[in-house]
Amino acid sequence: MTHNFRFAIISDLHIALPHTIWRHPSRFHWVEVSIPALEVVLQELAQLDLDFLLVPGDLTQHGEPENHAWLSNRLAQFPCPVYVIPGNHDVIERSPTDQSIGLADFPIYYRKFGYADVDTPYYSREILPGVQLIGLNSNGFDVEGKQLYAGLLDATQFLWLQQTLIPLRDHLVMVMVHHNVIEHLPDQSGNALGRRYMIESSAALLRLLQAAGVRLLFTGHLHIQDVAQSQSVYEITTGSLVSYPHPYRVLRFEQDDQGNQQLKIESRRVMAIPEQPNLQHLSREWLGDRSLPLMLQLLTQPPLNLPDALAKELVPSLRYFWADIASGDATFNFPQFPPLVEQYFKNWSRSMPTVSPTLSTTD
Repeated sequence: MTHNFRFAIISDLHIALPHTIWRHPSRFHWVEVSIPALEVVLQELAQLDLDFLLVPGDLTQHGEPENHAWLSNRLAQFPCPVYVIPGNHDVIERSPTDQSIGLADFPIYYRKFGYADVDTPYYSREILPGVQLIGLNSNGFDVEGKQLYAGLLDATQFLWLQQTLIPLRDHLVMVMVHHNVIEHLPDQSGNALGRRYMIESSAALLRLLQAAGVRLLFTGHLHIQDVAQSQSVYEITTGSLVSYPHPYRVLRFEQDDQGNQQLKIESRRVMAIPEQPNLQHLSREWLGDRSLPLMLQLLTQPPLNLPDALAKELVPSLRYFWADIASGDATFNFPQFPPLVEQYFKNWSRSMPTVSPTLSTTD
């Protein structure tokens, strides 16, 4: 069976109705633009001939029932099928609190978007003939019901995934999960700054997907644009609509009669919203203003372990470093840095992964 279809991805919407916005002066998420940015994107996507829309988590600011209800109602107006999964900002604790929904509530809000006949926070759907979408929940909780620091697929869900994949060998299977499975940053699993964005035991999950012939993973959480590859699996992570560069993606999957597959990825940005005609510039500055503490951690923690005085001397040059990471395919060169530090940041440069003979990605 050949497959040819077109779809879009919007991620990490962090929807916040005005009266629900948390006032934190140093927060990275510019949630004030969440609804107008989403409206711009949905209006543009509605004009395209899409087969479906994927939203890989962090639908709301902080799991507020009002924000979940608003988004569910808005997505129901979109002219093609929409599929969502929970992110770490959608279910803060296992049980509901005064301010956020519980894990069991999530499928109830999103019956029309993947959870039509399931009460679990994960599902499997044939969304087109021969095309299967598996939506996973990567939120884990401790014995007290508090959310874990990193992502997790518990044993019950992992076993369900194993069993679900068995009869799908002849399908094109795509998996959507919020936390990352493949690293998008240098030593992402090995350092404190990157580890929180990964799924614990991601290697076991990756082995399972590879053995089942899964080629495509769609993630969010990290708020950057990137495509990473591990053997036969590609992970496409999409940035956030409330963070620079406010990206979204339009993708076309093509398969010819010989079985050669290609995923064409077009990355777009929200350039302006009615309240912010200069959104891109203002958002880059917003991120730059808030990045310096993160950059100081990067300089003073392993593997660099720079003295505080030297780190403070270098950090102004890194004002836009994270903004450039978020934008995707960045190349870094800081010749003014000490050689070892310069090489460290060169290693953060990214490009599209090597093309596979049976599945290629183009951006």
